[in-house]
Amino acid sequence: MFALFDGPTKAARCALDLVPALAARGITIRAGVHTGECERRGDEWSGMAVHTGARIGALAGAGEVLASRTVRDLSAGSGLVFESLGPQNLKGLPEAVDVYRITAPTSGLTP
Repeated sequence: MFALFDGPTKAARCALDLVPALAARGITIRAGVHTGECERRGDEWSGMAVHTGARIGALAGAGEVLASRTVRDLSAGSGLVFESLGPQNLKGLPEAVDVYRITAPTSGLTP
């Protein structure tokens, strides 16, 4: 699935919400989030941002949401937690991309 959002934090939160919602229905997903310029040709979207997001998503494991450094940087102050997975070589890209695992913030409270 490919989706467009008007901001990277909204995209990341949507992906984080979809993982458990679909898992409750027996559907396992993985997601890659990136932001950048996209090109539209008819009903198709293309460009390096689309390609990069797809390649990051391909790295994700079941139930995992991964993102680029760009998403991390633009989501500063959002409360989302970004764990570095280091630079990753992505097929079709000339340079490694810094990839992060995104998780929702925890309240810090224990039951």
